[in-house]
Amino acid sequence: MNELRQKLGQMFVVGLAAGVPQRDELEILRDFPVGGFILFKRNCLTPGQIRALCYSLWRILPDPPPFIAIDQEGGTAHRLPAPFTHFPFASRIGEGGDPDVAYHVGHATAIELSLVGINVNFAPVLDVNSNPNNPVIGDRSFGADPRQVIAFSERWIQGTRDAGIISCGKHFPGHGDTDTDSHLHLPCVDRNLDDLYAVEFPPFVHACRGQIESLMTAHVLYRALDNDFPATLSTKIVTGTLREELSYDGVVFSDALEMRAISDNYGDREASALCIQAGVDVLLYSHPLSRIAPVFEFLYHLAESDPMIRERVDCSYRRILELKRRYLKSFSGIPESEIAGRLSQLNHGRIAEQIQGSL
Repeated sequence: MNELRQKLGQMFVVGLAAGVPQRDELEILRDFPVGGFILFKRNCLTPGQIRALCYSLWRILPDPPPFIAIDQEGGTAHRLPAPFTHFPFASRIGEGGDPDVAYHVGHATAIELSLVGINVNFAPVLDVNSNPNNPVIGDRSFGADPRQVIAFSERWIQGTRDAGIISCGKHFPGHGDTDTDSHLHLPCVDRNLDDLYAVEFPPFVHACRGQIESLMTAHVLYRALDNDFPATLSTKIVTGTLREELSYDGVVFSDALEMRAISDNYGDREASALCIQAGVDVLLYSHPLSRIAPVFEFLYHLAESDPMIRERVDCSYRRILELKRRYLKSFSGIPESEIAGRLSQLNHGRIAEQIQGSL
């Protein structure tokens, strides 16, 4: 496989249909060696099965090893079955008033992920819950005050980092002031720049200064920043604001590109090209895996002919490889027969019970 195809492959994180890779998926992965996978409830049936799945993905794509990611925020964004600990919403943690609790939850969550070989948590939510009519953020946020979101997310990130798992803060530059769910429609935020910098931006600015390992973009149109493109597809926002103004050089993931905020307004090829042009490093596709083949080939030929796109691919590959070399030194999963006993020994349920009982 030539160098460009290898580099471009690292820019895809994809979903799988079930608890084991299907035959057609394995065939696609042979031709398109992707950079990683995202797991959902459909992929996570039992502790042993999850560990076996993660190890199989590690063996399929060993060099460099794959990101194996999940949304394990707590509350409703919880993918792992019992006996993994189901922690409360971020809002509940924030209401308790003690940021150290966020550290313990972030650390405990990451420890449990590492037992089965998951190495990226798409958490914490850095959005400020600034709109009470928001249908998609709400309780997923640590609070309505940016100072509170900063205090609690900082500790969560540190707990995750101390457990050897990659954090991904979301959804840059802020999904808290929307009244529309980007899974279903394209939300628009009409706040002026002063309001954005005072309310929505501060948690992201703070996370960038703390060198958070990765961030995820929002499929939201911010008219004060870019009247034409949502953040995920916006050069003004990803390169101009995040890369240049905030000097962030970590890995940037898109939110899932099949969400209707994007797919109802852009074709797969157009959206993928705009993503890379904007400065996004990793294109996230939840399912089906077959969707990536025409997108990959389109981007490959585009990068061959367009020096600017090729330069973006090279920069993204560098960031991805640097992060993987820091965190993915070896497979973290323990033997399948030991997982349940280890979870019982850790007894992280006591942390969840303390949070619930503190209010």
